[in-house]
Amino acid sequence: MSVNAPAIACEGLVRTFAEVEAVRGVSLTVAGGELFALLGPNGAGKTTTLHMLTTVREPTRGTASVLGFDVRREAASVRGVIGMVFQEPALDDRLTARENLQMHAVLYAIPRAETAAAVDRALAWASLEQEATRTVRTFSGGMKRRLELARALMHDPQVLFLDEPTVGLDPQARRHLWESVRSLRREGLTVFMTTHYLEEAEGCDRVAIMDRGEVIALGSPAELKPQVDGAPLGSLEDVFLDLTGRELRDEEATPRARLLAFGKRGGEHTR
Repeated sequence: MSVNAPAIACEGLVRTFAEVEAVRGVSLTVAGGELFALLGPNGAGKTTTLHMLTTVREPTRGTASVLGFDVRREAASVRGVIGMVFQEPALDDRLTARENLQMHAVLYAIPRAETAAAVDRALAWASLEQEATRTVRTFSGGMKRRLELARALMHDPQVLFLDEPTVGLDPQARRHLWESVRSLRREGLTVFMTTHYLEEAEGCDRVAIMDRGEVIALGSPAELKPQVDGAPLGSLEDVFLDLTGRELRDEEATPRARLLAFGKRGGEHTR
């Protein structure tokens, strides 16, 4: 990647599911070392966008790259340079914390001679050294999130993707997670996250707001807020609600719900 190349770039990114267009031509770039937040109501297309950038789903149309690697043609290279914390827990709760990390080391081809030290560093980073031999099913939500974040960082990724990483965490666990992320950014890590907590987005370098599959606003939190005599007027939450509306969004607003409804109408099986 050249010095001035973005860490993440996408142009005209589209993803459809049957008749449902979940993402509609998203274009954006994220600079190296930037903390970037993607906001939007349920069903806006945030997670689908993140899944395309991390090669979990292939774009229907458009292009995307991470550190210069194309998400379609160079998916293995993309996976090698990113870390990922999914919205839903992705740990094997039948295994211990140490075993989960050991399995990750194998998947990311960490040399066997270096695995024990890498696992120990990850446990220490997550403050879980004393819990290493406990099965993950006995962990609290905060402990699981710390373990997932430590696992995502074991192979020294250059870009970290976080999909609503603090959902369900108590205030202490949320604060600890963001203090950890801030310490990583000081080392130059690029962070791309989705969140519903607008106070978390306030601390980001830039924010994109999505609605109905499209990016409808992009800029720093200060840039997105209305200005009066150079001073921000209102909060990022006010901007979000003004742009996306104040009405409640029921489950029919989500792409998955619309896709399931289409499958029932068409008599086809949908997953």
